[in-house]
Amino acid sequence: MKFPLPLVEGRLVKRYKRFLADVILEDGSEVTAHCANPGSMLGLKEPGSRVWLSPSDNPKRKLKFSWEVLEADGALVGINTAHPNKLVEEALEAGRIEGLREFASLRREVKYGKNSRIDILLERDGGGLTYVEVKNVHLMRETGLAEFPDTVTARGARHLDELAAMVRAGHRAVMVYLVQRGDCERLRLCRDLDPAYCAAFDRATACGVEAVAIQCQISPEAIVPAKVIPLVE
Repeated sequence: MKFPLPLVEGRLVKRYKRFLADVILEDGSEVTAHCANPGSMLGLKEPGSRVWLSPSDNPKRKLKFSWEVLEADGALVGINTAHPNKLVEEALEAGRIEGLREFASLRREVKYGKNSRIDILLERDGGGLTYVEVKNVHLMRETGLAEFPDTVTARGARHLDELAAMVRAGHRAVMVYLVQRGDCERLRLCRDLDPAYCAAFDRATACGVEAVAIQCQISPEAIVPAKVIPLVE
């Protein structure tokens, strides 16, 4: 995924009200950017951090900039949670996810379960459906180890239970963790931060839900889903 316009560099002043971030640009001006990330962003909100914003030329937008990338732990991290579904779609179409390389069609945001939408629905060659749920990952507390979730997510646990229901109905279901940082070679669940989510993960995988983690390479020009990395305990 290439950014359509060159990103603008600055320094983070603060992130607040979940969806807002004040940034001082290189020319000394201060702007408020949209932060498309409702999560806790644990470890990624340090004032003074280098950040990159995407500009918009849409005159109807209230905020001209969106926060896309920051530097943390010496690496670039993607924080925009609007991108993971598109990035996983790119990985699927490029054949980067073993076991999900052959499908007849791909649809996004399809209604399923009680009152949910699956991020990606694949129709396999020869028939059959694969339900693909995508979660964004950017927490790293130990060098080289990505972790999810970074806060309690009852919604995420519900999604796992709904994937398990699809498996019981005879379909295939895959949980994809999209790691928006290139300095992580493994992924682990945060059993200390959200035991309930991890219990739902254990139930789902026991039912046959599959789990895959994809590492991205980040630059101010593009975010590229690069390779599958292992899940570890």
